[in-house]
Amino acid sequence: MEIKSAGLTSQQVEESRRKYGSNQLTKQETESFWDKFLGNFDDPIIKILIVALIINVVFVFLGKTEWYESFGIAIAVLLATLVSTWSEYSNESTFQKLQEEASKIKCKVYRDGVIEEVPIDDIVVGDHVILQSGDKIPADGILVEGMLKVDQATLNGESKEAKKMVAPPDYVDNEETVDFLNPYKLFRGTVVCSGEAVMEVTTVGDNTQYGKLAQEMQTEERDSPLKVKLRDLADNISKFGYIGAILIAFAFTFQRFVMDNGFDMNRIIAYLSAWENPVNDIVNAVILAVIIIVVAVPEGLPMMIAMVLSLNMRKMLNDNILVRKLVGIETSGSLNILFSDKTGTITKGQLEVVTFVNGENKMYNKFSDISEELKKLLHLSIAHNTNAIVCDEKGCTKIIGGNATERAVLGFIQTDTKRDIKVERVYTVPFSSERKFSATQVKGDYNITLIKGAPERIIDKCKYYYDENGVRQPLKSTKDLEDRMNELANRAIRVLAIATVEEELTDDTTFHDLTLVGIVGIRDEVRPESITAIKEVQEAGVQVVMITGDRKETAVAIAKEAGLLKNKDDLVITSDEIQKLSDEQLKKMLPNIRVIARALPTDKSRLVRIAQELNLVVGMTGDGVNDSPALKKADVGFAMGSGTEVAKEAGDIVVLDDNFLSIAKAILYGRTIYNSIRKFIVFQLTINVSAVLISFVGPLLGIHRPLDITQMLWINLVMDTLAALAFGGEPALKRFMQEPPKRRDESIVSGDMWSAILTGGLFISALSLFFLKSDLVRSMFRQGPAGNPDIYYLTGFFTFFVFISIVNGLNARTDSINLFEHLGENKGFLRVMGMILVIQIIMTYFGGAILRTAGLVMDEWIFIIALSLLIIPVDLIRKIIRNAARRLAG
Repeated sequence: MEIKSAGLTSQQVEESRRKYGSNQLTKQETESFWDKFLGNFDDPIIKILIVALIINVVFVFLGKTEWYESFGIAIAVLLATLVSTWSEYSNESTFQKLQEEASKIKCKVYRDGVIEEVPIDDIVVGDHVILQSGDKIPADGILVEGMLKVDQATLNGESKEAKKMVAPPDYVDNEETVDFLNPYKLFRGTVVCSGEAVMEVTTVGDNTQYGKLAQEMQTEERDSPLKVKLRDLADNISKFGYIGAILIAFAFTFQRFVMDNGFDMNRIIAYLSAWENPVNDIVNAVILAVIIIVVAVPEGLPMMIAMVLSLNMRKMLNDNILVRKLVGIETSGSLNILFSDKTGTITKGQLEVVTFVNGENKMYNKFSDISEELKKLLHLSIAHNTNAIVCDEKGCTKIIGGNATERAVLGFIQTDTKRDIKVERVYTVPFSSERKFSATQVKGDYNITLIKGAPERIIDKCKYYYDENGVRQPLKSTKDLEDRMNELANRAIRVLAIATVEEELTDDTTFHDLTLVGIVGIRDEVRPESITAIKEVQEAGVQVVMITGDRKETAVAIAKEAGLLKNKDDLVITSDEIQKLSDEQLKKMLPNIRVIARALPTDKSRLVRIAQELNLVVGMTGDGVNDSPALKKADVGFAMGSGTEVAKEAGDIVVLDDNFLSIAKAILYGRTIYNSIRKFIVFQLTINVSAVLISFVGPLLGIHRPLDITQMLWINLVMDTLAALAFGGEPALKRFMQEPPKRRDESIVSGDMWSAILTGGLFISALSLFFLKSDLVRSMFRQGPAGNPDIYYLTGFFTFFVFISIVNGLNARTDSINLFEHLGENKGFLRVMGMILVIQIIMTYFGGAILRTAGLVMDEWIFIIALSLLIIPVDLIRKIIRNAARRLAG
């Protein structure tokens, strides 16, 4: 595309921005921290707790209960809500901010006489923007050069492509009226389906039609399978919590009414006759029941996904993985089959023309080696039939626009940019996967149509060729050329044919009697890291299928080098062969397919559908407009960072460096996140089981409030919000790639997890009850002051319960016998658990009556720590038995 505009100067850009404003859209209002904080108090459980607290305060004034108990509960509820709100808000904000920064669209504009790529927010009124197939239009404007077909469905819901053309000189843009069918007007948010043009920006930012609609638009993101599983799990645990709360409230009331009165009916009647006593006890029972519900109900479990993802977002961006939709990264860990593009993903994407073959089958390794007259024709055919752009000598030397192949072919002649050929484009038929060629009619020094594309679509129609003097000669046979192309293909070199014809061009032109200019050979080396990554993904139980537009011979050579073709049963199949197969035949062949050559975008959509009908979890890569349907249909759509904006919007994950290694890392992160959530569940449910059992059985054994209400709220904070932060930063371990993919219908809580939860929960409960009822344990603690003789003993129990929970965190975070495996790689775990430990110690000395604690001495601390460590050998024995059973089973 020739540069015909100097564009705005830097000064004019600033003046336009001051006069007409920025192209940045006003962000939709999101829930603020305080809105989220106040919203958390709408929880029915919190409301019940507040009502119970108010009643309790009344009893404080009546002198029937101590003030500090109500005060402690209120402070604990406030702090717990504050911390959980902050955690949720900060992680959501971090995720959204990083996602927005990494998702910024770049636009090609003329500035100061050269072409620049600038962020969409920097576009101003008056800018001349280059638009090509797959681009998302960045502002409202009018066409000043070229012709486009545009999809405007985002604005008017019409799926039919709208044709846009250059406005006549007398056209006046009326911004008051909105007519999406206006053939000269372009609108922000619409998509270029085909063509190439230059748009002059007339309206930016919130004043564009898209900007006005954006304030009313709300996008709903579907719940992922993992989030649904977590919500179902939380609902089931909640039922356990509600039942436990009712039983505990009954047990507490029974203890106060009956057991504390020695089962003596006269004493019970006397106790109940003073109405303040039973009412106070019932209120306390309700408060205790509500606290049990708060502890037992894992309200933060569904939010764990966002938290873990937020904690890993920066790591993933550093590994060139941008998560656009949460469902993508979760599901990537469960992939069974991955359809991957070749160019730039498995290969380096650094395409280079390494040879040119003329019609006489003579090879040239450099453009400068070609004879002058043939060089002139080749330059004409490449420079004027491409979507790629070479910036002129005013400071910009890179090639932008077009696809990787067009940039490589244009790069072949880049040293010859000063050639003085005066032609003007008359009509262009852009490349498509269906027609497999592009064509441009030019007039001026030459009045011909230039054609570039797949050799099988061009060579057979060539009747002539240009000799070294640029003279047309009859092409008597193509056999030598075909042999040469096969030889190049076997060396993993792609080939493109270039020809001309003296015919007028239309969309329906059928070419005959072409004149061959020659064949260019393009090399794209396999990435060394792709070979390792493909092996790793295959070992993870994922079938990798390479999809390419290359001819079969080239595809086979690359697939062998990449390690995709190893066995005699591995199949290489072309698009034509696929189209001849029925769905049932394709389903039978799919497990052995490794390469699809000469692929069409429609093949991708069909392959996704066939694989999903086989109940496989499907991943698909793509970068073009035509890839969008397949990216949307796939369970995980991997869009390439260098691809079109349409493909990126359709995908769940954007692979910023187009590298297969990054896709492998996305699979690893998906499995890591899934495993981190499972570890958190084991930790949380173990505390759930033990806290509920102790609170229920304790009163029946005559233990009045083994854990105080404020202590239970602190335990809930440890178990829910802080533990999520601790487990959210677990490292991505290579051994996760040795695990088989998770089934769609597989429960998130495995049998081994239930084994860990029940073993740990029951052991902690039993050890806790032993702690509370044993005279030996009681003798390990000092006698408290008059009126509160058990204060040191009960402080010891509270501290023991928190300590054993922290120690069990080491058990929960690894399946290995080695509890310290990769522990140093999760600094967050060490920081959070260390912080809980320090706060717990501080609380024993300064909690006082509010937390029902008192400072302990060294002997008491040693005893508590020793008792807490007993959970380690218990779980190690469980793991040893589990490992032995697995070995016996196979």
